[in-house]
Amino acid sequence: MRPLAFALISALLAPSHALFPNVPKVFLDLAVVYGRRDNGVDQYMGIKFADASRFKLPVPVTKYIGIINATSDGASCPQQKFSATPDVPLFPIPELISEDCLNLNVFVPQGTKRTAKLPVVVYINGGAFQTGSAEYYNATGVTRLLRSVKLGMPTIHVAMNYRVSAWGFLTGKEVEAEGAANFGLYDQRAAIQWVNKYISAFGGDPSRVTLNGESAGSISVTFQMLAFGGNYQNLFQGVFSQSGAILPSPTMEFPKGQALFDFLAAQTGCGNALNKLACLRTVPLSVLTDAVDKTPDIFSYSGGAVSWIPTIDGKFIPESPYQLVLDGKFAPVPLVTGVMDDEGTMFSLQQTNLTTDEDFRTWIRTYWFPDATAAELEPLWTAYPPNPADGSPFDTGDANQLYPQFKRVSAFQGDALFQAPRRYLTQNLPRQFKTWVYQSKRSKDTQFLGSFHGSDLFLGFLDDYLINFAYNGNPNVNGTVFWPQYTRDNQTMYTFRDGGDNYLAQDDYRKDSMANLTSIFMKYPL
Repeated sequence: MRPLAFALISALLAPSHALFPNVPKVFLDLAVVYGRRDNGVDQYMGIKFADASRFKLPVPVTKYIGIINATSDGASCPQQKFSATPDVPLFPIPELISEDCLNLNVFVPQGTKRTAKLPVVVYINGGAFQTGSAEYYNATGVTRLLRSVKLGMPTIHVAMNYRVSAWGFLTGKEVEAEGAANFGLYDQRAAIQWVNKYISAFGGDPSRVTLNGESAGSISVTFQMLAFGGNYQNLFQGVFSQSGAILPSPTMEFPKGQALFDFLAAQTGCGNALNKLACLRTVPLSVLTDAVDKTPDIFSYSGGAVSWIPTIDGKFIPESPYQLVLDGKFAPVPLVTGVMDDEGTMFSLQQTNLTTDEDFRTWIRTYWFPDATAAELEPLWTAYPPNPADGSPFDTGDANQLYPQFKRVSAFQGDALFQAPRRYLTQNLPRQFKTWVYQSKRSKDTQFLGSFHGSDLFLGFLDDYLINFAYNGNPNVNGTVFWPQYTRDNQTMYTFRDGGDNYLAQDDYRKDSMANLTSIFMKYPL
């Protein structure tokens, strides 16, 4: 900001200092933003970065004017209610919900000067693309920031809200006709662009931005690398991806997506409208929410065959993610990516009536691959056998068999959603990409769940590696086992475990099973 403009704004806004004494503040354009200070962290909460009209692309804020009270969380985007939830509280309910929800939180080490040029971690939350909020990151963001200061590698942390479920990922021919889709991914992009434009006001360096996400957030950061065919506009310089890679995204006209669109229209009274999409934009939020809540979610009987995911729209995702990776249309930045050993257990709790081999096969045919032939599916039955000792939680013998097909379903879902996509991504990236891969076998003694999805966030064992990566462009932590880069010729994973040093392992587990699964997904996407 020019000195004269800075002085003018300070003079005009001087009376506001009496309203917010002894609190951190930054200047954005013609505005002063007041935050809160707590436990050595300056927190700026709920800063609006864009407007979001229902089922339309976000419109970024172009200029800030006046006084902005950023002392509390902004509204979260509308959420889809889960049909059932596990005992592990992965998905707390946000306190405030609104469609005017595109805001973000910024966490800064206390007293950071504007000229500090600290590296920045931009976090995208998970929630199966059906729920999620920047609030999810508050405690983790503060913990990671304080840890970064203690390590002598201070970092700034940012978390955004983005539209989820139908609000973020509605598809169908009506949406395709307007030439816009993947609203949630565009929201994320707008937040990342905001960071590049404004983070220097907080003491951050826009040329040292690391994207970080877990679960759907991890899938999101991968799609940000694929966006527009890899045209990342130098918006970020590294990606730290926790439990999620590419998805077998369908096209806009995929029958399942159209069926969901038609269902929402029928449920909201828009089924006979001349313009169903225009009608859906006008129905009360409560009416639309009730309809969305009736669609399958990650904890429904269908499990990981979820309803609302990114689709191939010809723009943000120009073609199949698998093909984009093969063609090298991928942001050429360093990547750390990995998974928990038992990713699928969390999402396999509801299929308790699957007791026989035929039950398992029928469930796969019905919810995952209804268009695949018997011959195409045949290899899956041997790849994921009924023997409990072969299932997930892995390496636990016959234990943890919640119901007769539980460990089999868990193994399949973990591979389908997390393990196989991660492997395909890292084994097919061009050779010049700097990549590090990990796997966690921590918390293996968690009954029924094993090394479950999300356990990395609960335990925080990746925090030091993330901080080192954001600060140095390399995840290695002093005093630990050296973590080599993953290459086509040296497919080595850094493996976390309980009760001993981390170790290196080859990435060849369930090799044929996952290769077959990937080949089916390439032909029959979700």
